[in-house]
Amino acid sequence: MLVIPHPDDAEGGVGGTVAKWVAEGTEVVFVLCTNGDKGTSDPEMTTEKLGAIREKEQAAAAECLGVKEVIYLRYGDGELDDTAKFRGELVRAIRKHRPDVVFCTDPFRQTFYLHRDHRISGQVTLDAVFPYARDFLHYNEHIQEGLETHKVGDILMWGTEHPDTFIDITDTIDNKINALKKHASQVAGSGRDVDRFVKVNAQNQGQMANMPYAEGFKRIRFRT
Repeated sequence: MLVIPHPDDAEGGVGGTVAKWVAEGTEVVFVLCTNGDKGTSDPEMTTEKLGAIREKEQAAAAECLGVKEVIYLRYGDGELDDTAKFRGELVRAIRKHRPDVVFCTDPFRQTFYLHRDHRISGQVTLDAVFPYARDFLHYNEHIQEGLETHKVGDILMWGTEHPDTFIDITDTIDNKINALKKHASQVAGSGRDVDRFVKVNAQNQGQMANMPYAEGFKRIRFRT
């Protein structure tokens, strides 16, 4: 399960790993926290229109990677808060889908300023995984509804400054690039060479693990 702050964050951060794992038979679920309805410089754009555009782009990108389900929480861009409601939505998704691994953004970065939604989604995901999804007296209404508690095996945080786990995406880097390009509202007018940008970043990660192209993560283990 990926907990994603904004549309395009999954593809940019974890797209190669998702494509690789899906090809190997892993079922992947996206939980998209915000609708990305502020990410534009077009003065004629509205939040309603942009939110709808970005949701369609996310659906297309997920399909490109082989992800069959995207859960849309539809918070406004920049409007995530560490609330019981938001945490409970993540706990519910964890208890329903029972993932072995949860991916989230690393909320602890220090040398580069992190978007508020990235910080909050990462921190709330960590809390939802442990201890809230595990302990039945947290959000006990889920148990009464038939959802059992769940103990996640591992968290993999992307965007981390101190990766300790690397996944070789050499065979799926083109999938990552193609999926990222589905977010046309964000990349089409950015002036950025998407192919080069993705490959340079993946090469830099790969150099730390003797891989041509890689994605790096900080791993937290809850089960041995």
